[in-house]
Amino acid sequence: MMPLTLPPKPPMNVLFIAVDDLNISLGCYGSKVVKSPNIDKLAQRGMRFDRAYTSFPLCSPSRTSLLTGLRPDTTKIYDLQKHFRSTIPDAVTLPQLFKNNGYTAARVGKLYHYGVPGQIGTSGLDDALSWDEVVNPKGRDKDEEDKVIRLHNKNNPGLGATLSYWASEGTDEEQTDGIGATEAIKLLEKYKSGGKPFFLGVGFYRPHTPYVAPKKYFDLYPPETLMPELPRPEQRQSVPGAAFRVTPANYGISVDDQRKALQAYFASISFMDAQVGRVLAALERLGLDKNTVVVLWGDHGYLLGQHDGQWQKQSLFEESAQVPLIVAAPDQKVRGKGCERIVETVDLYPTLLELTELKPQGKLHGKSLVPLLNNPKAVHKNAALTQTQRPGGMAYSLRTERWRYTEWGSGANQAELYDHAADPKEHKNLARDPALAKTITELKALLEGLKGKP
Repeated sequence: MMPLTLPPKPPMNVLFIAVDDLNISLGCYGSKVVKSPNIDKLAQRGMRFDRAYTSFPLCSPSRTSLLTGLRPDTTKIYDLQKHFRSTIPDAVTLPQLFKNNGYTAARVGKLYHYGVPGQIGTSGLDDALSWDEVVNPKGRDKDEEDKVIRLHNKNNPGLGATLSYWASEGTDEEQTDGIGATEAIKLLEKYKSGGKPFFLGVGFYRPHTPYVAPKKYFDLYPPETLMPELPRPEQRQSVPGAAFRVTPANYGISVDDQRKALQAYFASISFMDAQVGRVLAALERLGLDKNTVVVLWGDHGYLLGQHDGQWQKQSLFEESAQVPLIVAAPDQKVRGKGCERIVETVDLYPTLLELTELKPQGKLHGKSLVPLLNNPKAVHKNAALTQTQRPGGMAYSLRTERWRYTEWGSGANQAELYDHAADPKEHKNLARDPALAKTITELKALLEGLKGKP
């Protein structure tokens, strides 16, 4: 009797969803306020990483690091202007590696950096070597920028760093992210019968400011029901001044305006979540979910008034360094669970290579998450490294499962230490506690080791 021969296993596709300026204000991460049913559903069929950290809490450095698999001190990308091909011209990016291995690599929306909202509709700092196809959606939100309401910095002609919002009329499909979802669905329909595996990157712009979404999403969050963070001026007395980017606290805006900012940010999340749901529903409708790894990630965290009125990004507090990260692979053994191991966004590159059985074309700084997809308690890393830049130089923060240790320089009183077992909101800096001198010495050595050996 002839042995049974199984047909060859088809190559695995990748749907790679990036979300701009998204923190962990999601139902699946425990939010009791934000409505995110589609991302929550994805988490139920995949793995939610509860301690995932960006390498740099700013769009271009973080995205460059993730997409090259290299830490910022190797890419040398620390700002929003320089392109990584000027510093590491021979790098093989994650989508480029898939393209080099016979995949169709396509991008819809923002994967590499470009300014929001100024460069919506353009390719910005995109990398042409990474893609076979690109789509730059541009919608009603771009056309209605003159209607955006600014809550501060009202004389600045730019909108990308302001707390600003607009509750738009019209439909989801008229917005840039709605158009992006529609275009992503068209590509999935084309790839269904295309004969080649695909790597499809879909980059959503919201909830990046200006917080623009159809009005129905604003209606989900009445401002009077939202509670801004309480001021903590005492925290500034024990923390290095460089840790605080927003001065005065909350940009000096009123509590009512803080509520409006929260309403608009959450509305933008729910609008984005609906567009993610459209893409995931199409993936399932086309039967592609059975052979596609889905990854959803945020490029960095986002502060909403914590730490005495800090907002947005570029800080090294937990809320700015932590990112949402969900991986759903057809063959993973554990689903619908959270993983508490420390992971980093540079880990995504080797993870997707292992899941698709591809080989790297150079040194990578991350470590595959595949063992955690099968056992969320498996050993992974003992720490994550996040860095940011100030006029005085580079600052680094180390996150272990218990501690966050941050250095803003080598001088006295330039460190922060938080015990997440007792203080998960990082309200009490313990860096000057003599009883913790040994712990600080150990964390400092670990930090130096990660800086020197990515």
